[in-house]
Amino acid sequence: MSTHYAPVLWNRQKRRYDRIMLSLIALYLLVFVVLQLVFHPTITPETLIIRATGTLAFLMLHIILSIGPLCRINSWFLPLLYNRRHLGVTMFLIALVHGIFNIIQFHSLGNVDPLLSLFASNTHYASLGDFPFQVLGFFALVILFVMAATSHDFWLNNLSPKVWKSLHMMVYVAYALLVFHVMLGVIQLESSPVWIGLTALSLVWVGGLHLWSGTKEKKQANRPEETNTDGFFKVCSVGEIEENRAKVVIIKDQNIAIFKYEGKLSAVSNICRHQNGPLGEGKIVDGCITCPWHGYQYLPGNGQSPPPFTEKLETYDVKLVGQTVFVNPTPYPEGTQRPAAIIS
Repeated sequence: MSTHYAPVLWNRQKRRYDRIMLSLIALYLLVFVVLQLVFHPTITPETLIIRATGTLAFLMLHIILSIGPLCRINSWFLPLLYNRRHLGVTMFLIALVHGIFNIIQFHSLGNVDPLLSLFASNTHYASLGDFPFQVLGFFALVILFVMAATSHDFWLNNLSPKVWKSLHMMVYVAYALLVFHVMLGVIQLESSPVWIGLTALSLVWVGGLHLWSGTKEKKQANRPEETNTDGFFKVCSVGEIEENRAKVVIIKDQNIAIFKYEGKLSAVSNICRHQNGPLGEGKIVDGCITCPWHGYQYLPGNGQSPPPFTEKLETYDVKLVGQTVFVNPTPYPEGTQRPAAIIS
């Protein structure tokens, strides 16, 4: 967490992340260029740039879309998540180079405005097989631009996490547009079925990962039933919760994390106010619940971030009956102090 905004705050972890990312990008481009020159020795520099940046951006988008479900499947992938926005912005810049060179190559040599030519050079909008695939790529690039331009926490804070998250879920719209962009481009311009097969395989990969992670989360979700008439639900025994860790339950559409710390139990919303990270997968550090995604912190007793931060969580009542933990899923307003259950 930071008390002020900076264009990019490069700490040691971010520098390492970016060095690895840029090295892999350079390696991909080198291998791609060499292979293209071997198999297509007469290829023009413009075509080489278009193909290299297009395939690279499409590959990077698949990696970006894979990171979220991979982290839910196995926490080993969490380091990839921490600076995913760096990867997203870099992917957009590479896609932008691809788009610019396409316009230069195919739409800037006549007497028609290049953008007008993009939309008017192929008018088969009613044909599935001959649909102008470059238009789909253009609109996908616009979405990626909006996401890259609003990727900084300044926008997340001012737009609100809910609006910001909804905006950035548009990546799936961009992905769908790009899948059709690539498929139609291959059908119209390429003779080999290999590229269609690879695109279909990549679609199965992304869809399969999301289904796998969603199924795993659903199976792991603890949904206790109400066991008495005062609104409390039986959750677990106190011994099932590790010290400075949490038990996560979903009751009446409330996603709740019950933390055990300093001989007490407190319950807060499991959803971090930064990017909806799973607080219950984090731990208490220096007396604060610490989100495993980006380190945002909250006091367990009232769900408030320590000053000068202002993020707040809903809180819930917890009680102990013997060694059994009960929670009431009726939320209190964000930042409301609630008495902790004392572990005897």
